[in-house]
Amino acid sequence: MAVTEQAENPFPAPSVRDTQRYVASLRLSVAPMMDWTDRHCRVFHRILAPGARLYTEMVHANAVIHGDRERLLGFDRCEHPLALQLGGSEPVALAAAARIAADWGYDEINLNCGCPSDRVQAGRFGACLMREPELVGDCVAAMVAAVDIPVTVKCRLGVDEDNEYDRFAGFVDRQVQAGAAMVVVHARNAWLQGLSPKENREIPPLRYDWAYRLKRERPDLPVALNGGIASVQAAQAHLQHVDGVMLGRAAYHDPYVLHALEAAQTGAALRTREELLLQMRPYVEARLADGLSLKHISKHLLGLFHAQPGGRAFRQVLSEGAHRPGADWGLIEQALQVTRDRAERVA
Repeated sequence: MAVTEQAENPFPAPSVRDTQRYVASLRLSVAPMMDWTDRHCRVFHRILAPGARLYTEMVHANAVIHGDRERLLGFDRCEHPLALQLGGSEPVALAAAARIAADWGYDEINLNCGCPSDRVQAGRFGACLMREPELVGDCVAAMVAAVDIPVTVKCRLGVDEDNEYDRFAGFVDRQVQAGAAMVVVHARNAWLQGLSPKENREIPPLRYDWAYRLKRERPDLPVALNGGIASVQAAQAHLQHVDGVMLGRAAYHDPYVLHALEAAQTGAALRTREELLLQMRPYVEARLADGLSLKHISKHLLGLFHAQPGGRAFRQVLSEGAHRPGADWGLIEQALQVTRDRAERVA
């Protein structure tokens, strides 16, 4: 339900004003993922990777303007640096939404030019915008004029049978000309017909060389790479060619990879999965006290023990118990103990 009286941002924080300093910190980020990277997921990811840049789920500009802003935009102060990803293709609406987001304390506005879903196409935003570089440039310019935080673009290499590097590079150049501070390249095409969003993340071939070339030919343009990055070794290899890597599904299904990658980049000591999980307790208990059901948080924790002894038991205990009335932190402790027991038996 839309609300007309909006609550003040409960977690105000100073926004990043130094664009150069901000874009220089993009070596590791987590992709915006619908239904996944909500505020509870992002708190967990912040524990795993204290320096990573986090992105919200995509929110349409009109929803920001007319909708429930606490539900759509609310976040915990620990999530900084945090970017809001916007969807839309109307410069005026995007500028208004960007101003609202900046007032709420977001550090970056990112425009989605990569989502291929039918619903998104019907609204004339997402990946289909790659065929309209001038319109996207007008949108970027409007947002840049409206806020003093970085405006960035996340795009594909092209849509359908677009196989011309120069067309892709021209799209990027138009956005930089309009004031985009950075580009995130999902290094595969989006097929607007015939493939589901899931298939669009898997079937079109990855062409990392296009992103490498873009960075090589435009050394002053910050370029982050997204798509198919699932290991520390792969991420480190890509960082020899681009400024940053953005993890998507890997950060969700096997979140310890996110922690291991940040540790590899910063030289920090690796912490155990159990140590990281226990850090969630204050947040979980605070949200439960607010009336939130445990299932809304615990679903983001399921992959923490991926491929580890006891990992399946951990997921099973949480999955079966979190939806029950009264489920609390004790269920997570129970899942952790079952995992310990299984791991000891294997050892």
